[in-house]
Amino acid sequence: MSVYDLLIVGAGPAGMTAAIYGVRANLSVLLLDKLAPGGQVINTKEVENYPGVGKIDGAELAMQMFEHTQELGVELDYRTVTRIENDGRVKKVYSEEDDSVIEALTVIIATGTRPRTLNIPGEEEFKGSSISWCAICDGAKYRGKDVVVIGGGNSAVDEGSYLASIANSLTIVTDFDLTADPASSEYLRSLDNVTVYPYKRVLEFVGEGGRLSGVKFCDKDTGENEMTVNCDGVFEYIGAIPSTEFLKGSDIIGSHGYVEADSHMRTKQEGIFGAGDCVSKHLRQIVTATSDGAVAAQEAAAYIKALKRKSQ
Repeated sequence: MSVYDLLIVGAGPAGMTAAIYGVRANLSVLLLDKLAPGGQVINTKEVENYPGVGKIDGAELAMQMFEHTQELGVELDYRTVTRIENDGRVKKVYSEEDDSVIEALTVIIATGTRPRTLNIPGEEEFKGSSISWCAICDGAKYRGKDVVVIGGGNSAVDEGSYLASIANSLTIVTDFDLTADPASSEYLRSLDNVTVYPYKRVLEFVGEGGRLSGVKFCDKDTGENEMTVNCDGVFEYIGAIPSTEFLKGSDIIGSHGYVEADSHMRTKQEGIFGAGDCVSKHLRQIVTATSDGAVAAQEAAAYIKALKRKSQ
């Protein structure tokens, strides 16, 4: 098996951008992902802040990025990476699908994040049926019904605005207040069918016979004033967990599981780079992910050029 110049783990915006830049730098590139390309962006109903495209469905934007990679001939394989061994010049990548080992001179970790859960009574019972983390996937079935969104950040507010446009009522329950950008938060509050309960702690998802009927919560600080809001469905937007379990014990991840990389997207290990939402950073947006991917690929190309020069 030949050694790739660049192997990218994760086919979200960061990974796909890295692949595009890698191919254009004349590198042999392999893009790996355990799911369909696109990452979390495919779960976003509307993207309005990606320069040059205006308002666009997240899944459509992801497809355009993927088609771009295919126009350039990027090789894609569906694999679940279990570990990466750095043998110095060559990096060895293992996956759970088979016993084969993929070798590359450089690796970019662009595995993104996944939604955080509450781990409270009723969540396990109703998840996938009445509890969701994707309004674009499951919002339509709540047309004309009552919905609760848990969380007050950008995802909660943006997805909440979409849900409010189709639902009978939308209730926002958040442990702080709305922390999304002021314009979006103000718009959501202005809608007649939206009620916001700030500084609350969710206690339980209640229901009978396998059917969700409401969300029980109380005051965050005191535990007082318990109340239950009736609803047909719940969407949770309470943060994210980096998908970096396969790097556990590695010196390239920090205490919260995010990849630690410098401004050049370089980790502590030479030839291994980070990009996108799985990296410890201030702002996690599509545009920052694509920026990371471009920088990481350029740095990988420079690293390979220096590596090959040394070996001559």
